Amino acid sequence: MSELALRATWRDYLEMCKPRVVVLMLLCAVVGMFLATPGTVPLDLVLYASLGIALVAGSAAVVNHVADQHIDAKMARTESRPVATGRVTNSQAIMFAAVTGVLGMALLWFLVNPLTAWLNLASWVGYGLIYTLYLKRATPQNIVIGGLFGAAPPLFGWTAVTNSIDPGGLLLVLIIFAWTPPHFWALALERKDEYADVGMPMLPVTHGEAYTRLHILLYTILLVVASVLPFVIAMSGPLYLAGALALGAGFLYWAIVLMRNNNDRAPMETFRYSIVYLGALFLVMLIDHYLFLGVSSTAPIQMTPLSA
Repeated sequence: MSELALRATWRDYLEMCKPRVVVLMLLCAVVGMFLATPGTVPLDLVLYASLGIALVAGSAAVVNHVADQHIDAKMARTESRPVATGRVTNSQAIMFAAVTGVLGMALLWFLVNPLTAWLNLASWVGYGLIYTLYLKRATPQNIVIGGLFGAAPPLFGWTAVTNSIDPGGLLLVLIIFAWTPPHFWALALERKDEYADVGMPMLPVTHGEAYTRLHILLYTILLVVASVLPFVIAMSGPLYLAGALALGAGFLYWAIVLMRNNNDRAPMETFRYSIVYLGALFLVMLIDHYLFLGVSSTAPIQMTPLSA
């Protein structure tokens, strides 16, 4: 074991789980839980499902750290990551990924329901293996195709409550699926030279900045359209519609600023706004659910026994 590895701390292991990404995923998952029922959700179900989803997501993130360590070491944004620097060895990281992944799956299988566990396993394979090991290096559409795996958290929350895959849960997935390309491509514009240096076929590298800026705008328009669909199908009320339109207008503003290409700060400002956008959109959706759709606090759902 190297001297650097001996200095690994709990913070290094937490960093490998990409906690900021996981927190945003959990917000979307928890909102999915509450949107799935006209009643309240038992606190124990929220806790078990959130912990299981977080552990499985963190496990996939660790696999990403191991697979990308040589690329990470060459990029300013990632060069200090624990595996890239050697503070955590490959074997330590893989063991940590295995323990967290198995523990998360066990929590979901035994304390939530098998459907949610299977969906999380599919997402783990999709992000940790298919996207990280293949798609990321194979096609400039890596973010679009791989985005499906990262768009699933609200469906996890939905199925944790309903034990079924329903149109409402899939609509939440559609919103994040449309959000993912403009979110990541904005960062890719900022880091274009770094991606080019490591041979990563991100869209700005393979097709140029102008093409990428146009596609950020097109996907942002698609996102705004998708974001109003919960109101169109009466899944959400007027408060959500107002919030979705206001937040969407902000995203469109930055997409247009990117298209005009006269602001050097626009790529990172767009990237940062996209994170605020998604969190705020789901929070507004949750608030709207309780204010306008007649949610009863006296009708909690019942957890389905495993033997049912």
